[in-house]
Amino acid sequence: MTVPLIDPFARTIDYLRVSVTDRCDFRCTYCMSEHMTFLPKKELLTLEELERLCTTFVRLGVKKLRITGGEPLVRRNILSFFEGMSQHLGNGLDELTLTTNGSQLDRFAAPLAAAGVRRINVSLDTLDADKFKAITRWGSLDKVKRGIAAAQEAGMRVKINAVALKGFNDVELFDLVGWAKAEDMDLTFIEVMPMGDMGDGTDGTLRLDQYWPLKNLRAQLATRYTLTELDHRTGGPARYVRLEETGQQIGFITPLTHNFCESCNRVRLTCTGQLYMCLGQEDMADLRAPLRASEADVPLEDAIRAAIARKPKGHDFDYSRQKVAGQVSRHMSHTGG
Repeated sequence: MTVPLIDPFARTIDYLRVSVTDRCDFRCTYCMSEHMTFLPKKELLTLEELERLCTTFVRLGVKKLRITGGEPLVRRNILSFFEGMSQHLGNGLDELTLTTNGSQLDRFAAPLAAAGVRRINVSLDTLDADKFKAITRWGSLDKVKRGIAAAQEAGMRVKINAVALKGFNDVELFDLVGWAKAEDMDLTFIEVMPMGDMGDGTDGTLRLDQYWPLKNLRAQLATRYTLTELDHRTGGPARYVRLEETGQQIGFITPLTHNFCESCNRVRLTCTGQLYMCLGQEDMADLRAPLRASEADVPLEDAIRAAIARKPKGHDFDYSRQKVAGQVSRHMSHTGG
């Protein structure tokens, strides 16, 4: 049997997040600059190369594969990749899923479900159409809602990921919770992360001013609901509570106020073949070179194992004292959400 991927801290690495493109049809203020310079297409791995890489990871013990971007559904012929990877479901791979902004879901939901996608995450931070357009710069809330409806109609379970932003969606907390309940969707809140362009405040996007600690969000929730801690895990960093009055499940991803690294089981692969062992660290391994150097997979497997052997214990994001310790220079869209 193939020896599983074990990092220096005895954590089994069985979750791979793959960014298939750095491009997106939105320009969310906390994720991208408005005028992004995207990677030249010639630098991107082909879908066939991405499939070979992911297949190698599955052979080495990866059981969950999440496709991200940018916006993964804007990549040309992306369905062929999902169809190829679906062949591993039940044969090493337990779950094939994706994170999306929802803009393309109305036309992709049915074929994604046919390829074995059962759960998706949709990034959505506000229910106000004008605020949605402002924070995404280019997005349409109505189109995203149509996409969500199409995903549910196709039989997929939808989870909403909302970035907690002070002065933006803090006033919508109970609206978001109520909407998720009414539409039978799970909801997870995420602390805004210090990655990429932190903003200078001239356009209202200074990241330090947007930071809303989830402990404060939870305290606000507790003024209306009884929160019960849950042991539920989905393979990611979220911690969950149940709202006793409604029975719904709310998740919290807290890279800043609570370091969740002790149970980290994942690595991130970019569309250029860079493997980041930690979202909050700059260290990465180049897998494109061994991928292209040989048709045999042994050099690639060796490179993957060497990279896992360098996985750090954790990251060091910190917004304390009005500065950003542990800031990462690359945009979130480069590594994958």
